[in-house]
Amino acid sequence: MHPIITLQLLILLALANGVPVAAKKLLGDRLSSPLDGNLIFVDGRPLFGRSKTIRGIVLGILVTVAGAFAMGLGWEIGVLVGSLAMAGDLVSSFLKRRLDLPPSSRASGLDQIPESLLPLIACRDLLALTAADIVVCVVMFVIGEVVLSRLLYAFRLRDRPY
Repeated sequence: MHPIITLQLLILLALANGVPVAAKKLLGDRLSSPLDGNLIFVDGRPLFGRSKTIRGIVLGILVTVAGAFAMGLGWEIGVLVGSLAMAGDLVSSFLKRRLDLPPSSRASGLDQIPESLLPLIACRDLLALTAADIVVCVVMFVIGEVVLSRLLYAFRLRDRPY
């Protein structure tokens, strides 16, 4: 087990996934163009939905790169974690639209696993992560996201407690 690396990765995952939420609260609708350009998929539903913005993706990646660099992990780890956390979030949103769930609705597991698992697998060799490291990190991210979401809601930084 690599407890320091696991903690650093949890921080990076929190940055990648938290910055878009904070940007929405701080910036409102400014610079909030939907990533999918309001495209409708063949099933008649939005590709990702209005809540997935170019601003959120770009800021999520950039802040994660800065965080990784500041922790001494290098910008490359930041790019991997940030971009793949955002890709995992988009996969979740795509699947939620197919399941006819509204944007920002709760789907436990589906909301957290892709956006944590994809970057961790990508970093496995670079950071010598074991399967146990990855499992522990994903589980901690799922639990932490639920707890942190409630705290952010209590402080009015999230619109919903999930």
